[in-house]
Amino acid sequence: MTNLIVRGGRALRGTLTPSANKNAVLPVLCATLLTEDPVTLHRVPDITDVRKILDFFENLGSKVDMDYASGTLRVHHAGGLDPKAAHLPLGMRSTLMLIPSLLHRFGAASIEEDATGCTLGVREIDPHIEVFQAFGAEVDRKPDLLTISTPKGFAASDHWLDYASVTTTENFVLCAATAKGRSQLTNAACEPHVQEFCRFLELMGAQIEGVGGSRLAVDGVDRLRGVEFTFDDDFHEIATFLAMGAITGGEVKIRNNAIAQFPLLDRTFAKFGVEVTHKDGFSSARIDGALKIREPFTSNILTKVEAAPWPYVPADLLPIFIALGVRAEGSVMFWNKVYEGALGWTSELGKFGAHAVLCDPHRLIIYGGKPLMPAKVESPYIIRVAIALFMLAASIEGRSTILNASPIQRAHPRFVENLNALGAEVEWVAGD
Repeated sequence: MTNLIVRGGRALRGTLTPSANKNAVLPVLCATLLTEDPVTLHRVPDITDVRKILDFFENLGSKVDMDYASGTLRVHHAGGLDPKAAHLPLGMRSTLMLIPSLLHRFGAASIEEDATGCTLGVREIDPHIEVFQAFGAEVDRKPDLLTISTPKGFAASDHWLDYASVTTTENFVLCAATAKGRSQLTNAACEPHVQEFCRFLELMGAQIEGVGGSRLAVDGVDRLRGVEFTFDDDFHEIATFLAMGAITGGEVKIRNNAIAQFPLLDRTFAKFGVEVTHKDGFSSARIDGALKIREPFTSNILTKVEAAPWPYVPADLLPIFIALGVRAEGSVMFWNKVYEGALGWTSELGKFGAHAVLCDPHRLIIYGGKPLMPAKVESPYIIRVAIALFMLAASIEGRSTILNASPIQRAHPRFVENLNALGAEVEWVAGD
């Protein structure tokens, strides 16, 4: 386990360049297995999930040349790969997106344990299995083992998802890209990272219609080619560092080539008294005085932040707004419409002196602006919950400890280095 030691009370100021979005990078890495041509990727972040997938590739026998200093990856999945030499990486949801490529290359793949990412509640694999079966896959179920095979390859499919799942949508596209015929998906996820993933596949030669909408059509092709691709800025990381500047009373300026994704996020920041501006390819956030919840025009209701599949406020970012709500004067309700287990961590807020009431597994009320004190708190295995706890610690004078903060390393390279460059005093320490 890895902990963060934070000496708070310092306003964060300065300029940063964000990394790429892991939720785009990981499916793109999985998609590279669909071609036997070399692929070059730029701005690949040095995060634990990337290292796990690259280790998997090397165990398969792929040629992997990763320069973490520059973020440039050259990968070549030529012939002679040995699928028996590698086990699917664990501890991350994107493991499931290796299945279509393995089925394409070898005709079979096995899942030895449940594929999980952050501990957000029940994250079923059934929708993924249903997608594979829709394309003609056969599934053999044994205790602690699922074996999936495609003896006849992928056949085109029309499929309707139960809900707009990001990874299930990406798995559908991975299967459809080389299936025989035209496939259609209804209730597709349309998050920015799904769109970026689809753009990468289109460069490889995939034929995809409807990117950015809830209905996708994919015409399968016989062969996908190698390409060179550069990842966009991560809107999650941009919003996160803007929030860090605001909660500490400072101002962080961060490069942003994803400004088109921010209108709703800008209005959400404004609910806490944070003004976000975009100019010359950079974004910044500032507060005029103290954080304060904006009162709604409708009487007798609380200001709300509702998180749901895109184009709602992303559920991944809800914790950073919860941190702002704790610091802001006033009351606000947070509503996570995606995960039933994503708000259980809020009991840790009380250790700082915050007043938080969990109404049910999906809704939380924060009575903000209470006096806060440094504390030792424990993060669950959720990336931005660890960051939200850090944000509060950074805004409070004194020494705080965030236990089990290692999930941050799954998404944010150079996290501590970037923070200290902005004026924070924070360090990683080994846990027990």
